[in-house]
Amino acid sequence: MATILDKIVKRTREDITKRTFKYRASDLKSLPLYEQPVRDFKGALRRESSVQIISEVKKASPSKGLIRPDFDPVGIAKDYENHGASAISVLTDKPFFQGDLHYMETISKQVSIPVLRKDFIVDPYQITEAKAYGADAILLIVSILDKEQLYELIECAKEEKLSCLVESYSREEFESLDFSKVEIAGVNNRDLNTFEVNLHRGVDILNQAPDHVITVSESGLNSVEDIKYLKENRIDAALIGEHFMRQPSPGKAVSEIIGI
Repeated sequence: MATILDKIVKRTREDITKRTFKYRASDLKSLPLYEQPVRDFKGALRRESSVQIISEVKKASPSKGLIRPDFDPVGIAKDYENHGASAISVLTDKPFFQGDLHYMETISKQVSIPVLRKDFIVDPYQITEAKAYGADAILLIVSILDKEQLYELIECAKEEKLSCLVESYSREEFESLDFSKVEIAGVNNRDLNTFEVNLHRGVDILNQAPDHVITVSESGLNSVEDIKYLKENRIDAALIGEHFMRQPSPGKAVSEIIGI
Protein backbone atom coordinates (compact mmCIF):
# COMPACT_ATOMS: atom_id res chain seq x y z
CA MET A 1 0.00 0.00 0.00
CA ALA A 2 1.39 3.39 -1.02
CA THR A 3 2.32 5.75 1.82
CA ILE A 4 1.69 9.50 1.73
CA LEU A 5 5.39 9.92 0.94
CA ASP A 6 5.03 7.60 -2.06
CA LYS A 7 2.04 9.61 -3.30
CA ILE A 8 3.87 12.90 -2.88
CA VAL A 9 6.94 11.67 -4.78
CA LYS A 10 4.79 10.26 -7.61
CA ARG A 11 2.95 13.59 -7.96
CA THR A 12 6.25 15.50 -7.73
CA ARG A 13 7.74 13.57 -10.64
CA GLU A 14 4.60 14.19 -12.73
CA ASP A 15 4.75 17.91 -11.97
CA ILE A 16 8.46 18.14 -12.84
CA THR A 17 7.70 16.73 -16.29
CA LYS A 18 5.08 19.43 -16.81
CA ARG A 19 7.34 22.22 -15.55
CA THR A 20 10.23 21.24 -17.78
CA PHE A 21 7.98 21.74 -20.80
CA LYS A 22 7.17 25.24 -19.58
CA TYR A 23 10.66 26.26 -18.40
CA ARG A 24 13.85 24.55 -19.50
CA ALA A 25 16.84 24.59 -17.12
CA SER A 26 18.45 27.15 -19.40
CA ASP A 27 15.38 29.38 -19.00
CA LEU A 28 15.65 29.15 -15.23
CA LYS A 29 19.28 30.26 -15.37
CA SER A 30 18.19 33.50 -17.02
CA LEU A 31 16.01 34.51 -14.05
CA PRO A 32 17.42 37.40 -11.94
CA LEU A 33 17.78 35.50 -8.65
CA TYR A 34 19.90 32.79 -10.28
CA GLU A 35 22.84 35.18 -10.18
CA GLN A 36 22.19 36.31 -6.60
CA PRO A 37 25.17 35.62 -4.29
CA VAL A 38 24.50 32.50 -2.23
CA ARG A 39 24.23 33.07 1.52
CA ASP A 40 26.14 30.75 3.86
CA PHE A 41 23.54 28.28 5.18
CA LYS A 42 26.11 25.97 6.77
CA GLY A 43 27.82 28.85 8.55
CA ALA A 44 24.51 30.18 9.82
CA LEU A 45 23.78 26.86 11.54
CA ARG A 46 27.09 26.39 13.28
CA ARG A 47 26.41 26.16 17.01
CA GLU A 48 28.24 28.68 19.14
CA SER A 49 26.70 29.34 22.53
CA SER A 50 23.17 28.38 21.50
CA VAL A 51 21.12 26.19 19.18
CA GLN A 52 20.47 27.93 15.86
CA ILE A 53 16.88 28.07 14.65
CA ILE A 54 15.67 27.34 11.11
CA SER A 55 12.16 28.83 11.15
CA GLU A 56 9.71 27.41 8.64
CA VAL A 57 7.14 29.18 6.49
CA LYS A 58 4.44 26.54 6.17
CA LYS A 59 0.79 27.08 5.28
CA ALA A 60 -0.57 23.52 5.48
CA SER A 61 0.30 19.83 5.63
CA PRO A 62 -1.39 16.60 4.45
CA SER A 63 -1.91 15.37 8.03
CA LYS A 64 -2.93 18.65 9.72
CA GLY A 65 -4.64 20.47 6.84
CA LEU A 66 -4.57 24.26 6.90
CA ILE A 67 -2.21 25.40 9.66
CA ARG A 68 -2.29 29.17 9.22
CA PRO A 69 -5.32 30.79 7.55
CA ASP A 70 -3.88 34.34 7.71
CA PHE A 71 -0.86 33.35 5.66
CA ASP A 72 1.55 36.17 4.77
CA PRO A 73 4.80 34.41 3.77
CA VAL A 74 6.98 37.50 3.46
CA GLY A 75 5.65 39.08 6.65
CA ILE A 76 6.23 35.85 8.57
CA ALA A 77 9.77 35.44 7.20
CA LYS A 78 10.74 39.01 8.09
CA ASP A 79 9.22 38.53 11.54
CA TYR A 80 11.35 35.41 11.97
CA GLU A 81 14.52 37.23 10.96
CA ASN A 82 13.79 40.19 13.24
CA HIS A 83 13.39 37.86 16.24
CA GLY A 84 16.58 35.83 15.94
CA ALA A 85 16.06 33.05 13.38
CA SER A 86 19.31 31.94 11.73
CA ALA A 87 17.70 30.71 8.50
CA ILE A 88 14.29 30.42 6.84
CA SER A 89 12.80 27.17 5.51
CA VAL A 90 10.09 27.60 2.86
CA LEU A 91 7.69 24.82 1.83
CA THR A 92 7.41 24.98 -1.96
CA ASP A 93 5.32 21.84 -2.58
CA LYS A 94 1.93 23.02 -3.84
CA PRO A 95 -0.38 19.93 -4.08
CA PHE A 96 0.14 18.64 -0.54
CA PHE A 97 1.45 21.62 1.48
CA GLN A 98 -0.09 24.59 -0.37
CA GLY A 99 3.42 25.94 -0.87
CA ASP A 100 4.77 27.85 -3.84
CA LEU A 101 8.14 28.66 -5.41
CA HIS A 102 7.02 32.29 -5.59
CA TYR A 103 6.76 32.39 -1.79
CA MET A 104 10.44 31.52 -1.63
CA GLU A 105 11.28 33.99 -4.39
CA THR A 106 9.67 36.94 -2.62
CA ILE A 107 11.04 35.91 0.78
CA SER A 108 14.58 35.59 -0.59
CA LYS A 109 14.40 39.18 -1.83
CA GLN A 110 13.25 40.49 1.55
CA VAL A 111 15.51 38.75 4.08
CA SER A 112 19.28 38.71 4.57
CA ILE A 113 19.55 35.30 6.26
CA PRO A 114 19.84 32.04 4.24
CA VAL A 115 16.76 30.44 2.70
CA LEU A 116 16.19 26.66 2.47
CA ARG A 117 13.92 25.16 -0.16
CA LYS A 118 11.94 22.44 1.60
CA ASP A 119 10.41 20.12 -0.96
CA PHE A 120 10.62 16.58 -2.28
CA ILE A 121 13.69 16.90 -4.46
CA VAL A 122 14.27 13.95 -6.76
CA ASP A 123 15.68 15.57 -9.90
CA PRO A 124 18.58 17.94 -10.73
CA TYR A 125 16.06 20.24 -12.44
CA GLN A 126 14.62 21.11 -9.01
CA ILE A 127 18.05 22.21 -7.82
CA THR A 128 18.46 24.65 -10.70
CA GLU A 129 14.88 25.73 -9.99
CA ALA A 130 15.72 26.30 -6.31
CA LYS A 131 18.69 28.50 -7.21
CA ALA A 132 16.61 30.46 -9.74
CA TYR A 133 13.95 31.21 -7.14
CA GLY A 134 16.37 32.40 -4.46
CA ALA A 135 17.29 29.34 -2.39
CA ASP A 136 20.65 29.11 -0.63
CA ALA A 137 20.10 25.50 0.41
CA ILE A 138 17.90 22.51 -0.36
CA LEU A 139 16.45 19.61 1.63
CA LEU A 140 17.29 16.09 0.47
CA ILE A 141 15.25 13.25 2.01
CA VAL A 142 17.13 9.96 2.23
CA SER A 143 13.87 7.93 2.28
CA ILE A 144 12.94 8.91 -1.26
CA LEU A 145 16.35 8.54 -2.89
CA ASP A 146 18.69 5.66 -3.54
CA LYS A 147 22.38 6.19 -2.75
CA GLU A 148 23.35 7.01 -6.31
CA GLN A 149 20.57 9.61 -6.62
CA LEU A 150 21.42 11.18 -3.25
CA TYR A 151 25.07 11.77 -4.05
CA GLU A 152 24.28 12.88 -7.60
CA LEU A 153 21.94 15.54 -6.19
CA ILE A 154 24.51 16.61 -3.58
CA GLU A 155 27.03 17.06 -6.39
CA CYS A 156 24.51 19.01 -8.49
CA ALA A 157 23.82 21.29 -5.53
CA LYS A 158 27.55 21.80 -5.01
CA GLU A 159 27.86 22.90 -8.64
CA GLU A 160 25.12 25.47 -8.00
CA LYS A 161 26.89 26.48 -4.75
CA LEU A 162 23.85 25.45 -2.69
CA SER A 163 24.10 23.70 0.68
CA CYS A 164 22.23 20.44 1.35
CA LEU A 165 20.37 19.50 4.51
CA VAL A 166 20.27 15.70 4.26
CA GLU A 167 17.33 14.35 6.26
CA SER A 168 17.11 10.83 7.70
CA TYR A 169 14.11 9.25 9.37
CA SER A 170 15.86 6.24 10.86
CA ARG A 171 19.13 5.11 12.38
CA GLU A 172 19.71 2.83 9.39
CA GLU A 173 19.39 5.71 6.94
CA PHE A 174 21.69 7.91 9.01
CA GLU A 175 24.35 5.23 9.40
CA SER A 176 24.34 4.63 5.64
CA LEU A 177 25.45 8.21 4.89
CA ASP A 178 28.89 9.01 3.52
CA PHE A 179 29.95 11.85 5.81
CA SER A 180 32.78 12.81 3.51
CA LYS A 181 29.99 14.10 1.24
CA VAL A 182 27.29 15.08 3.75
CA GLU A 183 28.08 18.32 5.59
CA ILE A 184 24.69 19.03 7.19
CA ALA A 185 22.71 16.09 8.57
CA GLY A 186 19.19 16.24 9.94
CA VAL A 187 17.07 13.65 11.70
CA ASN A 188 13.31 13.85 11.63
CA ASN A 189 12.01 13.02 15.09
CA ARG A 190 8.71 11.76 13.65
CA ASP A 191 8.28 8.05 12.93
CA LEU A 192 6.96 7.74 9.37
CA ASN A 193 4.87 4.69 10.22
CA THR A 194 3.32 5.69 13.55
CA PHE A 195 3.76 9.50 13.32
CA GLU A 196 4.97 9.37 16.93
CA VAL A 197 7.52 12.04 17.79
CA ASN A 198 10.55 11.02 19.85
CA LEU A 199 13.11 13.78 20.35
CA HIS A 200 15.42 11.52 22.37
CA ARG A 201 15.61 8.96 19.54
CA GLY A 202 16.46 11.71 17.06
CA VAL A 203 19.19 13.16 19.27
CA ASP A 204 20.71 9.73 19.91
CA ILE A 205 21.02 9.25 16.15
CA LEU A 206 22.45 12.74 15.54
CA ASN A 207 25.08 12.18 18.22
CA GLN A 208 26.68 9.58 15.93
CA ALA A 209 27.65 12.27 13.41
CA PRO A 210 31.34 13.13 13.02
CA ASP A 211 32.43 16.38 14.65
CA HIS A 212 32.73 18.29 11.38
CA VAL A 213 29.07 17.65 10.45
CA ILE A 214 26.40 20.24 11.30
CA THR A 215 23.51 18.47 13.06
CA VAL A 216 19.85 19.49 12.80
CA SER A 217 16.90 18.22 14.82
CA GLU A 218 13.59 18.30 12.93
CA SER A 219 9.88 17.95 13.82
CA GLY A 220 7.95 18.06 17.07
CA LEU A 221 10.02 20.80 18.74
CA ASN A 222 7.84 23.25 20.63
CA SER A 223 9.36 24.34 23.93
CA VAL A 224 12.30 26.01 25.62
CA GLU A 225 12.97 22.65 27.29
CA ASP A 226 13.33 20.97 23.89
CA ILE A 227 15.93 23.54 22.83
CA LYS A 228 17.79 23.17 26.14
CA TYR A 229 17.90 19.41 25.58
CA LEU A 230 19.39 19.94 22.12
CA LYS A 231 21.97 22.34 23.55
CA GLU A 232 22.96 19.87 26.26
CA ASN A 233 23.54 17.29 23.54
CA ARG A 234 25.56 19.68 21.36
CA ILE A 235 23.06 19.69 18.50
CA ASP A 236 23.76 22.64 16.21
CA ALA A 237 20.31 23.59 14.98
CA ALA A 238 16.58 22.95 15.10
CA LEU A 239 14.08 23.18 12.25
CA ILE A 240 10.72 24.31 13.59
CA GLY A 241 7.60 25.01 11.57
CA GLU A 242 4.17 24.07 12.84
CA HIS A 243 4.70 25.33 16.39
CA PHE A 244 5.69 28.79 15.16
CA MET A 245 2.99 28.94 12.50
CA ARG A 246 0.25 28.34 15.06
CA GLN A 247 1.34 31.26 17.26
CA PRO A 248 -0.22 34.77 17.04
CA SER A 249 3.28 36.15 16.36
CA PRO A 250 5.60 33.55 14.80
CA GLY A 251 8.59 35.83 15.27
CA LYS A 252 7.93 36.39 18.95
CA ALA A 253 7.63 32.61 19.34
CA VAL A 254 11.18 32.29 17.94
CA SER A 255 12.61 34.74 20.49
CA GLU A 256 10.73 33.00 23.30
CA ILE A 257 11.99 29.51 22.41
CA ILE A 258 15.62 30.66 22.28
CA GLY A 259 15.25 32.78 25.40
CA ILE A 260 15.83 36.26 23.95
